[in-house]
Parts: sequence; C-alpha cells; structure tokens
Amino acid sequence: MWSKVKIFLEMIKFEHTLFALPFAFMGAILGSVIRFHSMPSWGQIGWIIVAMVGARSAAMGLNRLIDRVIDKKNPRTAMRAIPAGLLSVGEVLVFIVISFLLLFWATANLSPLAMKLLPIAVFMTVIYSYTKRFTWTCHLILGLTIGLAPLGAWVAVTGVIDWTSIVLYASVAFWTAGFDVIYACQDADYDRKEGLHSIPSRFGIGPALMIARAFHLITAAGLLSLFVMTELSWWYLVGLVVSYVILFYEHYIVSPNDLSKLNTAFFTMNGVLSVVVFCFTFIDVVVRYLW
Repeated sequence: MWSKVKIFLEMIKFEHTLFALPFAFMGAILGSVIRFHSMPSWGQIGWIIVAMVGARSAAMGLNRLIDRVIDKKNPRTAMRAIPAGLLSVGEVLVFIVISFLLLFWATANLSPLAMKLLPIAVFMTVIYSYTKRFTWTCHLILGLTIGLAPLGAWVAVTGVIDWTSIVLYASVAFWTAGFDVIYACQDADYDRKEGLHSIPSRFGIGPALMIARAFHLITAAGLLSLFVMTELSWWYLVGLVVSYVILFYEHYIVSPNDLSKLNTAFFTMNGVLSVVVFCFTFIDVVVRYLW
C-alpha cells in the first residue's frame, strides 16, 4: 500500500506543490488583511490547503494520463509511472476523480464566488495538457492555470476580485511561464521531432531563455506594483530584493550551451523564491497591519 502511495506521489511530483502553495497563502493573507484587517481563519487556510492538494493532484494526474504516449517515446520521461507500467490508466482515472471531488468539497466550504468560478479552474486544469499539441503559448496557459492558486485563495477569503488580486495573479502567471520555458529547453529537440509545440522548440533555446527572462521581468514589475498598490512596507521590499537575486541567479546558471544546472534553476530556485516572497509578506502583514 505504501509503495503504491509513493508511486502516486512521485507521479504528481507532490514536492512541486511548494511552488504555488506559498503564493496561495500570500493571496489569502493579503486579501483578508487588506479587506478585513484580520488574518484568514484557520478553517479557511485548511480548506485552501485541501483545495490546492486536490487541484494540483488532479492537474498532474491528467497531465500524466493525457501525455502517456508522448512520455513513453521520450527517453527522459519513459520511466514515469504510466508508461513504465507502475500505474494503470484506470488507477490514475480514479485518482483524478477523487482529486477533483476533493477540490469541489474544499471550494464548497469557501466563498460563494469561489464556487461559481470553479468551472473555470477545472477547464484550465484540463485544457493545459493538450496545448502543447497545437500552440507554443502552452507555457503561458500553464502560468494562467497556476496563477489561479493565489487568485483563488484571495477570492476564497474575500469573495471579490479586485485589481490587486489581478496583479498578483499576473505576477505568478508570468513567473510560472518563465520557469516552464526554462524547463522545456531540455526537450526542445524531442518536441521538434515529434511535432510538439513549445517556445524552445519553436524559437530555439537561446531566444527561449531570453523570453523566459522577459517573463520574469514582468513578474518582478508585478510584485513591485503590489508594494505601490498596498500598504506593504520595507519588510516586503527586502523579500522582493532577495527574490530578484534568486531570479537573476536562476537565469545566470543556465545558458544555451550549458543546461547542466537546469533542475537547480527550475526546482530549487523557484521553490526558494515562493517561500521567500511569502515569508517576507507575512512578516510585513503582521508588523504593518496587525501590530
């Protein structure tokens, strides 16, 4: 039983939840404090965690299911659970249904607006895995999907969407698109050969890395805009400076001629960045708004 659980956790890359979860917490806390001058309740935070786990598990399960034939042909992904025969299509389908039910259950216990917008989140979760078959903008579509984490958390605790939440959404969307472009560089030749679409396969690795930098410049501008639009103070700015250094280093260690540190740039740097931005935002909120 435990062996099967470990296979499922590996399939959905559960540790990558670290990317979006801190930004979801950031959306919930910023929204609640700005609108109500109080922190979200523990109940709200708990349901947001359940929703995040359900949404991400469903998304990754769908991705692995939809891409199983592509994954089997690619030497880098041939040993993933479905192509390697570690999980059956039926098992993954059951897992996806349970994950979506978990998302529905959690959303039903949050704001009415979150429930009304749930079909959009489900649609984005499903459609993303197909986009590489017909458009190189698939990275942006992934960003718009992952960006729903902080926006959804904001809506969950406030029941509204405003310009601040949209700026946060866009910042996370372009951040995700940027690091996904970097990640896709390792499959540029394979994607081109198989007729799959991505920015690296369409434009080449060099231009793709430049596009990723442009996306992250938009992220940097968006996060700075939050400082202007809210009453966040110097604590947040310190976190912002640290996050800028992380983004710079992420791009510094990858180049068209050397992708050996791609996993560090993709996973380690971005996992650290999301935690840093959230932690300094949290400190700022506690000191500025609640003290």
